[in-house]
Parts: sequence; C-alpha cells; structure tokens
Amino acid sequence: MKVLAVTGYKPMELNIFKPDDKRVSFVKAAIEKRLIGFIEEGLDWVILSGQMGVELWAGEVVLDLKERYDIKLAIIPPFENQESRWPEAIQQVYQELTMTADFYQPLYKGDYKGAYQFKAKNKWLVDKSDACLILLDDDNPGSNRFFHEEASQSGEDYPIFVITPTDLEDIVEELRMIDSDYWE
Repeated sequence: MKVLAVTGYKPMELNIFKPDDKRVSFVKAAIEKRLIGFIEEGLDWVILSGQMGVELWAGEVVLDLKERYDIKLAIIPPFENQESRWPEAIQQVYQELTMTADFYQPLYKGDYKGAYQFKAKNKWLVDKSDACLILLDDDNPGSNRFFHEEASQSGEDYPIFVITPTDLEDIVEELRMIDSDYWE
C-alpha cells in the first residue's frame, strides 16, 4: 500500500466544539499509531479532502510524522474555499495545512455548487488510494457514512481500516498508563 485516504467525523459529530478539547489528542494519537504502522510497511502518501475534524487532525499528524518519516500529504478538497464558513480557528489550521502539504488541488474550480461535488470527492479519493483509514462507529454513523459506502462498493481489493470507539478507549488507557501524574 502506497497511498492511504483518511477520513472520519466532523468535530460537531463527535460533540467537540473547541480546538483544545482533550479528546482531539486521543483521536490524533489513534491516527498516529495506525499511520506509523502503515509507514513502516511502505506507505508513501496520505490523501484527504481537508474537511474539518478527523481529516484536519490527520493532516496535522502527518506533518508531525514528516519530522521522523518519509511521508507525503496531499489535500484534495471537493471545491475551492470549502473552509469559508468554518470557525476562524479551524480556517487557520486548514490554510496552514494546505500551504505545507506536498500537494494541494481542489477537485472543482470555484465555490460549492452542489452535493455532487462531495460524491465526486469520495469517489476520487477511493479511486486514487490503495486503502482507507476511517474513524467510524457503526452505531453512530455521521457524514463519513457516504465515504464508507463508496469505499465498500469499490470491491474486495480495497482494504478499509477502521478506528473504532474501542480503539479510542484503548488509546486513552495507553496514554493514561504512561502519564506519571496518573500514578501519583
């Protein structure tokens, strides 16, 4: 596997409304753990659409991993200015990521025109990647269900790796165990 698409929930779908919410660090730790394993097995590129939430957090993780690993980041939003209605703090993260990514190119020129752009984005990400990593809770699907459906329809030769709520609980416990304050 050389190219991995990463996606998941938007922050509000996880009831996360502040960039400094401690749960973000748990999601990022889970993404990092999985990405390191893939990188050590030969992963070259992480591609994402740059939507707020899991995708932006994954982008930040990839940029951190670039300090230790030879990994590249591509951001392919469905259209230009997708961040224009987002909170300012999230817009800044998005703009920093798009400037530091190894590749950035909106799928469609111009602003939002219709839902077809999101459908085309999902199809493009699946078509251009060898596998995907998705944060998904089968009991509480969000907007990520549309990507998951597209990935599921692509056939048996397209692996879908999932970070589940149980995986996040395991990460929380791992981080708690290495926290010296926890043991005092």
